[in-house]
Amino acid sequence: MKIKRIYDKPEPDDGYRMLVDRLWPRGISKEAAALNEWNKEIAPSTDLRQWFNHTPELFSEFKKRYRQELKTKAGELKRIKSIARQQNLTLLYAAKDPAINQAVVLLEILKKK
Repeated sequence: MKIKRIYDKPEPDDGYRMLVDRLWPRGISKEAAALNEWNKEIAPSTDLRQWFNHTPELFSEFKKRYRQELKTKAGELKRIKSIARQQNLTLLYAAKDPAINQAVVLLEILKKK
């Protein structure tokens, strides 16, 4: 299980490619994305995403709030974990910062479960 930007070239070892953003990334075609799934359900809520706005100083609080949201998505987390047990899973995100985005938080949670 790993994360990477959707703008990075798809690789054979990506396995199952899941976009975990609520909005479609700008400037990338569906063909270039080479997705298996666009999972809007697991992405942060619109309110949380807009509040955070990828502001580094807010990341710690964003993590707490996003984890709270994910507590209501136990079934979806279980399904994603099941995919990861069967094959490589790559969680894709569009944010510019590889350390400050929802995929980082989601990966931490999936690895703990």
